[in-house]
Amino acid sequence: MKLALLLNVVDQSIGGVLIMGDRGTGKSVAVRALVDLLPNMEVVAADAFNSHPNIPALMGPDAQELYSSGNPLPTALVPTPLVELPLGATEDRICGTIDIEKALSAGVKAFEPGLLAKANRGILYVDEVNLLDDGLVDVVLDSAASGINTVEREGVSIQHPAKFIMIGSGNPQEGELRPQLLDRFGLSVAVATMQDTAVRTQMVLDRLAYESDPDAMSAAAEVEQEALRVRLVQAATKVKGDGVPLSRELRIIISEICSLLDIDGIRGDITVNRAARALAVFEGADEVTLEHVQRVLGLCLNHRLRKDPLSTIDTGTKVALAFQRITDPDRAKKEEKKRQAAVAAAKKAEQAAAPKPKAGAWGGLPSR
Repeated sequence: MKLALLLNVVDQSIGGVLIMGDRGTGKSVAVRALVDLLPNMEVVAADAFNSHPNIPALMGPDAQELYSSGNPLPTALVPTPLVELPLGATEDRICGTIDIEKALSAGVKAFEPGLLAKANRGILYVDEVNLLDDGLVDVVLDSAASGINTVEREGVSIQHPAKFIMIGSGNPQEGELRPQLLDRFGLSVAVATMQDTAVRTQMVLDRLAYESDPDAMSAAAEVEQEALRVRLVQAATKVKGDGVPLSRELRIIISEICSLLDIDGIRGDITVNRAARALAVFEGADEVTLEHVQRVLGLCLNHRLRKDPLSTIDTGTKVALAFQRITDPDRAKKEEKKRQAAVAAAKKAEQAAAPKPKAGAWGGLPSR
């Protein structure tokens, strides 16, 4: 889960992350803690769209008008925004609507920005995303993919930047997302409850220590936080620049794996390419290796596999087997022979353990 969140910070074009898991496993805590690792960003002062002062593509309508007229833009440093989308939100609240107060007082049609505008250049978090109306999820994911929100309301037509990291979380026991929506998330992780006693004990102690003295707990972790913050900034800067090379051979392997798994479309291929590069940059590697690809395959492809209710193999195992079959066919053949031998041995043992018919018992009609 942490790796998926950090990779999206390094390269926002990965497409966000979907976190599904048991209740009380720290999904929301991890997302809300992510903004503390992000640096303050420079915006146009008092702008509702978090407009970038120098890049027109990341400016709202008012800032663009000032920028094009040559007027200086006042700037300010603000924390990276984390906007939480509540389950009861309407489409008008999410996308924006007409400013009724200004319409009544001044008699003009003005646009009132929504949550997508506030999340621009930040993070949009949807808790219990599987309980949100599919239509609203689709609207949000469309904006996340294109980086633009288009609003048509009562004679007002407006476009504004909506470039953010889309993060969704939920409990799979309360319902699943449609495959069309699952495919729109770049990465997906399944979070389970920690069963290791030592880890659980340490988590409880950390929680109690934070409740006892939050400032002391934060100060103790600040050195580690700052080191991670620096790594993220350096990695994100490098990805926007030259990044690290990804060989043609690895690109072919990625496409072969996606084809073998019968992944619909090419979003999976593209996401694996981006995630592998982001991981290599984050870890300071000079080039993307097969190990980097292997580590991100499950994050990128698990939720894109077609569901088979009769299958006894989980999606993660299917992805691992496909990787092994493409990258090491000889080993895959040996593993398959070993599996077939084990099945044959189990069948033989079952037949040997079956009770033998009594002497003189009817054995069925004679064969021709």
